[in-house]
Amino acid sequence: MKTRDTLVLALTALWRNKMRSLLTTLGVVIGVAAVIMMQALGMGATELVTGEIASMGSNLLVISPGGGGNHAFGGSLLSAPLFEEADLEAIRDECDAVRFVAAANSRSVNAVYGDQSRSVSLQGVTPDWFEIRDWGVATGRPLDVEDDQQGSKRCLIGETVRRDFFEDQDPLGADIRVHDLGCEVVGVLEERGTSTFGTDQDDIILMPLTTFGRRITGSESLGTMMVSATSEDRITEAKEQIEELLRQRRRIHEGEDDDFSVRDLREIQELMGTVTGVLTTLLASVAAISLLVGGIGIMNIMLVSVTERTREIGIRLAIGARAGDILQQFLLEAMTLAAVGGVIGILIGLGGAYGLARAFGMPMHIPVTGTIVAFGFAVGVGVLFGVFPARKAARLRPIEALRFE
Repeated sequence: MKTRDTLVLALTALWRNKMRSLLTTLGVVIGVAAVIMMQALGMGATELVTGEIASMGSNLLVISPGGGGNHAFGGSLLSAPLFEEADLEAIRDECDAVRFVAAANSRSVNAVYGDQSRSVSLQGVTPDWFEIRDWGVATGRPLDVEDDQQGSKRCLIGETVRRDFFEDQDPLGADIRVHDLGCEVVGVLEERGTSTFGTDQDDIILMPLTTFGRRITGSESLGTMMVSATSEDRITEAKEQIEELLRQRRRIHEGEDDDFSVRDLREIQELMGTVTGVLTTLLASVAAISLLVGGIGIMNIMLVSVTERTREIGIRLAIGARAGDILQQFLLEAMTLAAVGGVIGILIGLGGAYGLARAFGMPMHIPVTGTIVAFGFAVGVGVLFGVFPARKAARLRPIEALRFE
């Protein structure tokens, strides 16, 4: 009997019980859809997080006090001395792999304009901060070297602060009070929106670092320094130069752990990619269990079908059908159920992934490899769990089958 004729018989048998066939594929549908959604969302989350880290700056290194040689991402700030202005100047002058170097300190303070008051993140920054962070101004101007040298009472505000305090008014030239210090608004930062971690990046006020140290904290020590290497190829070289220089300046002897950390954001990107990749694979593997459950459902229904069609099988065997024809028909029925479930699962999985990606503001990725693997696994499950019912049907004896009521 030709395979085409066998396939037609298999499809006809499934079509006679459309609702039962559809319900039989439900486990496969859920399994394939879940695998694809997990893969797509995992890829989107990885890109979102790594993109967020990359947006922090170009060829960026972050230098923090605390930590040691065995702590890849720094340690306690309380256990190590802070940096000084001289450290910043030394890095700028002596490390030829460094293009820009900036310092930043931050504190949550209360800001007041007119009769409005709100808590805001205040940061003291040096002029190169804008170049390193690649963060420009929408209106006005950034803080410059003169502002930093003179400790001027000038500031820039983020879009959220501008909207809350000024609405449709022009904020340039206005005076706002920040932690009991009056500051003239000289610019509004470009809007950045909410970060991956849920922080409003525009709820911020920037002032010169010298002003921040003298008027806000009472200390001109530096908490964090940021460095931009001259090129991506020289990031590692810049890191080594900075580590060697700071060890000398902080009098750290050979064999002693560093009391500072120089973090390469590429390492954090790789770590986040690895973590999200492992979690995605784990969740997809758990979702794949539904495929096995779906396979069991297919086997169960096929066994019921063999019992219901015993007399039909006996008639076919009596008029000349071979056992191989019967085996092929029931295998094709099981494979068809699994394949149909796989196709429906792919459509639902891609649709669900698209909807969730839009809801969470993530980029949408179609996991081509994951989709192919999930569909192939679904068909394989259909074959695996369809073998037993098919063999049972093929081994029926014509006389006994014809006598079956």
